[in-house]
Amino acid sequence: MNRTFRSLEFRSFRLFFSGQLISQIGSWMRQIAMALLVLKLTDDGVAVGILVACQFLPVLLLGPWAGLVADRSDKRRLLLIVQSCLMAQSFALAALASMGDPPVLALYAVAFLGGIATALDNPARRSFVVEMVPEEHVQNAVSLNTAVMTGSRIVGPAIAGLLVSTVGYTWCFIGDGVSYTAVLYGLWRMRSEELRPAPPALRGRGMVRAGLRYVRSMPDLFVPLVMMTLVGTLAFNFSVVLPLFVKRSLDGSDAEFTILFSVLSVGSMSAALWSARRTVVRLRHIVAATFAYGIAMLVLAAMPNLLTAYVASVFVGGSSIVFMTTSTTMIQLRADPSMRGRVLALQSMVFLGSTPIGGPIVGAICERFGARAGLAVGGIACLVAALYGGIAGRRLLQRRVEADESLVASGADLQPA
Repeated sequence: MNRTFRSLEFRSFRLFFSGQLISQIGSWMRQIAMALLVLKLTDDGVAVGILVACQFLPVLLLGPWAGLVADRSDKRRLLLIVQSCLMAQSFALAALASMGDPPVLALYAVAFLGGIATALDNPARRSFVVEMVPEEHVQNAVSLNTAVMTGSRIVGPAIAGLLVSTVGYTWCFIGDGVSYTAVLYGLWRMRSEELRPAPPALRGRGMVRAGLRYVRSMPDLFVPLVMMTLVGTLAFNFSVVLPLFVKRSLDGSDAEFTILFSVLSVGSMSAALWSARRTVVRLRHIVAATFAYGIAMLVLAAMPNLLTAYVASVFVGGSSIVFMTTSTTMIQLRADPSMRGRVLALQSMVFLGSTPIGGPIVGAICERFGARAGLAVGGIACLVAALYGGIAGRRLLQRRVEADESLVASGADLQPA
């Protein structure tokens, strides 16, 4: 099989891959429809930022605990439960949208409940990827899983734009609810003997704190997580800044916003497939991707019209996904299997969980200074993160060289005279 798709040789991953492909399209339909619905009801960028905060605040609050649950659980069984809860969220949103003029607070409440399910889903789903393929295929499986998420951003927003402009918001949410049947069916069809589950975490007091101490003691994990905190807080707020950028700065429509989002996702998917061919990931790769992402964000902020924005968004999508894929892969490969759920939960906490802080901030910046300023702030945050990663990487390399030299010197001292 082609090197890019080699993880699909394994039956469990094929079932997971196909189910996620359908379900993630529905998830993007839901996210785009929610943002557009709140913007329609309020015409306020801060209100959209609050919606994003409601979706991801539980990830921030529950992240370490959710990772411990993943480490202690049968991940396939946990995912069956959590994905069923997310299906129920979509049907609840459909019921609200069918009212015509639903209360915004009700949308916030349902988004928050869905966020609780997302907090549990992220570490379980992402650490489960490692259990479906042999160790040498983990990098490829992670990249293909990312390609599914990014590829769905091409189709999902386009379908959302079509449905919103023709039959309304309700059918976006119904479509998302139905899409979960694919991932539930794939999980149900898997065979336990074809998986390689990690040993469950021991039960006892202080297990969450143990995960935090473990990450702090591992520079290969700690440095990427700090970088992801900066980038996740201020640069990954696409659902807040892009609708405002298209509709206010470029005088576009809802349909043109979904087109921009889909074009951005073309770059994302291409980059994810390119990343799938990699076999080695190092900190310098994360630094380079972060720097490229920052430059791309600044270029997009300066674009004068929709046509040039479409071109720039390809590079924004590509660089953002290379950053996300390389950092996620490095964290998954360097984390001890018994700690992987907690480490990935911390990654979700600093990446997705930082959105409740960054979403309203970026929304307020867009309201006060315009959407271009919101994009520029994200670009600057990426450049600062790249600078930190570069400095930390050089220090880490220097310490390793000094340690190697010390070992060599010790060996020389032990030689007989």
